[in-house]
Amino acid sequence: MLKLLRAMIGVVMLTGLAATAQAQDWPEQRWQCAPFARLASGIQIFGNAGTWWHQADGRYERGNTPEPGAVLVFKAAGRMRVGHVAMVTGIVDSRTITVTHANWSPINGSRGQVEEDVQAVDVSPNNDWTEVRVWYAPLGEIGTSAHPAYGFVYPDMEAQQLAWAQRAAPATFQTAAAPRLDDSIGDLIAATSNVIG
Repeated sequence: MLKLLRAMIGVVMLTGLAATAQAQDWPEQRWQCAPFARLASGIQIFGNAGTWWHQADGRYERGNTPEPGAVLVFKAAGRMRVGHVAMVTGIVDSRTITVTHANWSPINGSRGQVEEDVQAVDVSPNNDWTEVRVWYAPLGEIGTSAHPAYGFVYPDMEAQQLAWAQRAAPATFQTAAAPRLDDSIGDLIAATSNVIG
């Protein structure tokens, strides 16, 4: 019975990975930042956003220079108890980039939404992206809080190919189940309780 539950969880995860990362195809649903960044960048790291930096060690290159496609990893601190991740979509100047990410700003009173190509500004004293301010929709401008960050995780060729393949298959995304902010694993267990028990 445990094997059945594991298999069902695996199907849910693989369905999410098969989704496309093409911006105009984001469905009206709630996203957490880590699953969204994984789909958009192709970087195959799982778990809370704040753990991505250490998980990337030995698997992906890391550094303090933004590059399109790289993922900016924020530390778990203050209100960001599990950190945050955002994919770099452009370079404006040495201290300003654009990112696409999920579950940052409440938009129309709701979290879990995707914000595309919003600005993030390096406010660290050494220009090393270890303190970052990010566009905050309720203010209509860069947020007032500086958030601690580790730096950038760079996708390898395999991750880039995965992200490209996901973008090339927009129809797949429309039917894919994406992670929700509520307890989807709990719902899965509840739905299969009659099979397992």
